[in-house]
Formats: sequence, C-alpha cells, structure tokens
Amino acid sequence: MARAFSISSSYLFFFIFLIFSHATIPILGDEYSYVKRVDPKKMGMRKEKLSHFRFYWHDNVSGRNPTSIRVVAPPTNSTTAFGLINMIDNPLTIEPELSSKMVGKAQGLYTSASQEEIGLLMIMNFAFFDGKYNGSTFTVLGRNTVFSKAREMSVIGGSGLFRFARGYVELKTYSVNIITGDAIVEYNAYVLHY
Repeated sequence: MARAFSISSSYLFFFIFLIFSHATIPILGDEYSYVKRVDPKKMGMRKEKLSHFRFYWHDNVSGRNPTSIRVVAPPTNSTTAFGLINMIDNPLTIEPELSSKMVGKAQGLYTSASQEEIGLLMIMNFAFFDGKYNGSTFTVLGRNTVFSKAREMSVIGGSGLFRFARGYVELKTYSVNIITGDAIVEYNAYVLHY
C-alpha cells in the first residue's frame, strides 16, 4: 500500500513541477518566438462596420490608351478564349460615363479559366484615391461568368482603412460595345472593415 502512495506522489510531484516550471511543452501552448498576441484596440481596430460602395468599372480594350491589355492570347481553337490573360488598370467612376468622377482604379488581371463558357478568374485591387479612402485598397478575387445577369466575387482583404476587410461584390454588366470590346460593369461592394 505504501508503494502505491509513493508512485501517486511522484506523479503528483511531476505534474506540479510542470505547472510551475518554465518547461515548454509544445502541445500545451502556442508560444513561439515569432508570434505574439496583440490587442486589436492598440492597432486602432474598434468596432467593425459594413460599408456599401457602388461604382462603375470601365474595361477599355480599344483606343489609343487602353486600360486593359492582353498579355497572353488564347489558343485559336478555343471557343471560350480559355487561357487569355489581360492586365488591367481600369477606372472606377461614380456614374456609368467615363467622364464622371473617378474615385479609384481596379488594378490586377483577369484570365479566361473555363473551357465550357466565358468564365473569368478575376484578381483585382480596388485602389481608391478619393477623400478619406485615398490610399486605401480592398482586394477582390473570384469567378465572373460574364454572360450571367448578376455575379458575385469575394472581398478577401485590404489595406489602409480596409485592413482586415472581408465581404463580397455584386456585379452586372451595364454595357458592352460589341465592335470594340469595351465594357462598363456596375459594382456593388459590401465590405466589412474597421
């Protein structure tokens, strides 16, 4: 009986030692030399808010100063332009007319990623240069089936006033010039940010 007590005592001593010692057991903690917890309030992160932005995206592939340039042409046998890659620096305006107030640019690329339909993979930073949003960006990533009436893509992050942003954009084609290929798309962005 005394022997059983001594084994139990040694286990108890061992656990007390672990609790009060500086020994680190990786499975019991998450402390690493390159990670530390941060108080969100000290970073200026107060209450999260939901903002709605509406603007028009101008994809100008024609003319003397196009804002969308093909960097990889699709194979000639593709009916969906599969493999096409365009780099963009497209204006974002508050009205459908290109002459209306420009609030920023959509900078990134889109690629034709479907062999069955016109389905684009779009990767864009919406970079704003108007008012309090000047210098702030949010990033959009997603699938755009251009012949669908309405489409959605994800907001996956941001910078400046859009740090830790998340949300989605709804887009619908406002107009397409069949001769030039230029397009105007209405974007409604719903962005959660601090």
